[in-house]
Amino acid sequence: MSTCHTPSGPAALLRRLFDAAIASAQPALVVPPHLPALDSIGSGRLIVIGAGKASAAMARAVEDHWPGPLEGLVVTRYGYRVPCERIEIIEAAHPVPDAAGLQAAQRIAALVADLTPGDFVLCLISGGGSALLPAPAAGLTLADKQVINMQLLKSGASIAEVNCVRRHLSTLKGGRLAALCHPARVLTLLISDVPGDHLPDIASGPTVADPSSCADALAILERYRIDLPAAARALLTSGAGETLKPGDPRLARSETRLISSPQIGLEAAAAVALAAGYQPCILGDSLEGEAREVGRVMAGMARQVTKHGQPVAAPCVLLSGGETTVTVRGQGRGGRNVEFLLALGLALDGHPCIHALAGDTDGVDGQEEIAGALLGPDSLARARTLGIKAAGRLDDNDGHGFFGALGDAVVTGPTLTNINDFRAVLIECAD
Repeated sequence: MSTCHTPSGPAALLRRLFDAAIASAQPALVVPPHLPALDSIGSGRLIVIGAGKASAAMARAVEDHWPGPLEGLVVTRYGYRVPCERIEIIEAAHPVPDAAGLQAAQRIAALVADLTPGDFVLCLISGGGSALLPAPAAGLTLADKQVINMQLLKSGASIAEVNCVRRHLSTLKGGRLAALCHPARVLTLLISDVPGDHLPDIASGPTVADPSSCADALAILERYRIDLPAAARALLTSGAGETLKPGDPRLARSETRLISSPQIGLEAAAAVALAAGYQPCILGDSLEGEAREVGRVMAGMARQVTKHGQPVAAPCVLLSGGETTVTVRGQGRGGRNVEFLLALGLALDGHPCIHALAGDTDGVDGQEEIAGALLGPDSLARARTLGIKAAGRLDDNDGHGFFGALGDAVVTGPTLTNINDFRAVLIECAD
């Protein structure tokens, strides 16, 4: 892969928008206002637990602003560790769970065992927590969870569908972690990375009630023709994998606060765009669907702006968030954000007024250590000079290979947060 060039002009502005969205969700900014008052803890212990790509940075924010004693353990993705003194940080694999995540889950469960009504549990949850906190239900193994997870990730299933399955094959998800903490008080601070901020889908809802059922999970697995281990099928068909439902008394002392979300990131980017002289238009924070289809739709919207000044006149920027999916059919390196951009570029066919950026705010698009990429009017032409066929790369699910060859990949490194995908289509002028 060639190295990324330093963006200038419209590309530089797009990168500033992306950086503003990420900055708006930094744990050091969003965690402190939601910490409990010291006198609300009483004589009990404060135990900090958590899972997700932002959990280590969230733990550090707690340590920096909590004046009293505390103890705890959180698990984050490899490379996302933040030094803490009183809260232990464990790193594990994402998006496919590993043994380190399993051990972390077991230790967290042990840490909250035998709590009293006077104890207080602060739970720090962010995107990625589902894979980072694997706790196979009785009769299942980590290998079973890995096989199911890998199939779902390639199937084109939405994150809501994937997490519905995860909740019903776990001993911690779907409210079960809060049940283990009972009768202690539980305050969960959530950084959302899911479309619509649906609480049971954020890290598969370890401390919230779940209205979905084992039958729902089984229907999803059948819809995508997932090869299900016999033990998992038996768990779902028997109903033994049922989650905690609304009204469960074990959740009576559990409170949840959403402290950052995709919408907040989009609004931060919109403010930067407006200050730069571009009218922002937020299309939605929960766009879903096949990445390439969303790219084609977005191209149609951008052309409507250039031709008719609708839904907003140029110069402007169309902003959106959410989580698209990729049904993997080729042998490429994947990435839903780069797949979106590649489809967008093909549909725009070098339109001279339109630029775009798409990236995952956690810094990882798919399984690559690359956040996303930049698309310019000349991207397809430059690719042709290198002998690269954009349509072929799209067919092969190789967006990362395409933009990497052009030097247009966006690499942030670990951002220590995660508010889902960020897409910005910048339109400089009318036709």
